[in-house]
Amino acid sequence: MTTTEPTIADTQARGLELAEHVLDLIRARAAEAEAEVTVRTGTEALTRFANGFIHQNVASEVNHVLLRIAIEGRNASTSLDGPADDAALGRAINGVLEAARIRPPDPEWPGLAPRAEAPDVDHWDDATAAADPDERAARVRAFVDAAGGLETAGFCSTTAVHLAFANSAGQRLTGRGTAANLDGIARTPTADGSGRKASVRLADLVGREVGERAAQKARDASDPTDLEPGRYEVVLEPDCVANILTFLLVHGFNGKAVEEGRSFARLGETQFDAALTLRDDVTDAGTIGIPFDVEGTPKWPADLVRAGVTTSLLHTRRTAKAVGTTSTGHAVEGGAGWGALGANFVLAAGDRTPNDLIAGVRRGVLVTDFWYTRILDPRTQVVTGLTRNGVWLIEDGRIVRPVTNLRFTQSFVDALGPGAVRGIGPDPAIILGGWDSIFLVPSLHLSSWNFTGGAKG
Repeated sequence: MTTTEPTIADTQARGLELAEHVLDLIRARAAEAEAEVTVRTGTEALTRFANGFIHQNVASEVNHVLLRIAIEGRNASTSLDGPADDAALGRAINGVLEAARIRPPDPEWPGLAPRAEAPDVDHWDDATAAADPDERAARVRAFVDAAGGLETAGFCSTTAVHLAFANSAGQRLTGRGTAANLDGIARTPTADGSGRKASVRLADLVGREVGERAAQKARDASDPTDLEPGRYEVVLEPDCVANILTFLLVHGFNGKAVEEGRSFARLGETQFDAALTLRDDVTDAGTIGIPFDVEGTPKWPADLVRAGVTTSLLHTRRTAKAVGTTSTGHAVEGGAGWGALGANFVLAAGDRTPNDLIAGVRRGVLVTDFWYTRILDPRTQVVTGLTRNGVWLIEDGRIVRPVTNLRFTQSFVDALGPGAVRGIGPDPAIILGGWDSIFLVPSLHLSSWNFTGGAKG
């Protein structure tokens, strides 16, 4: 007797069958209940290295069931990890039903997502889904070798996800996605340099190239000297840009933040430089992700900023109901307190090469990464944080010396405001902020950034 590996269609069908089965179990206990079920299956694997050696290799199978039940507006939810047999599912369902029945009615309950098709996208790669530890280790080895004897550390990861959604209103969706990420640093006695690459395909991650970038940055950043605080032009590499967008999205374009009066966003106003167009677009061929959210709402492309004008906001079903609009498909598990979170954010690329961006700076700073960023005022988007993994002073279009890490306190809205963007890079990079928070962003040359001191104060 021969056995065959399950096909993708088999895997998706099994996920949807399980979701349907959970709905049947709920109906048998409470025929009047509104219910939604998300089934997530797949694999997550990680190969981690330090001091030039792999010290951890882990892989896990994901079997996750999320369910939410509402009875006359009283709602509750839970999740189950591991084997989803009827006994385990029954206990989970009984617990949710009990919780829902004793809760007070929720006047903001938006009801279930209606039937609707999702975009026809498939950010998937068979080879990445099937990748073994040797394939990740080969990229780690290439990274370490390319560093030429410098101390190194980082990881290579692969993820494969299948999602199936079903609710008692008749909505049914399935999707899948893969992601691969190589992220590491190289270190000299006085500096760190970073290199990273993410893609749908593990084959796109060339360890030698990523390692060479990290090593070159570390060497170029060695023996830094202090730079006096003040306002400088900046060239921000993609990781910095993704960090900025994280705050704009969570605290700005989020419908819940607007409803609660803590957002800067004002629809129809020119709040950004005319060179900026920001959209949420899972259909972009360069991104990663699945085209619907945990409420079963499709994610269709939408401009948030078009030529500097704030044009739309992100919504879950709950925040959309509050303002009389429709969900944009941005509900995430456990994110009800935050509102609309995550997705596929694409900042339109420009035509300035990295050398062009630097050449356009009279006196400024090139920054590789931000870290320890914390928001001080959501309405003005004033954020404080530190630079990391390579900082250089630019004078008259030339990098003249590395500088020590700097602290900044800066309004991100002002930094991107009208007249503030002097150049945009041509080659967006994928930056992973988690499976539900993916950025496809280029480098930016900005006219002013407020550095307030060194890393120690």
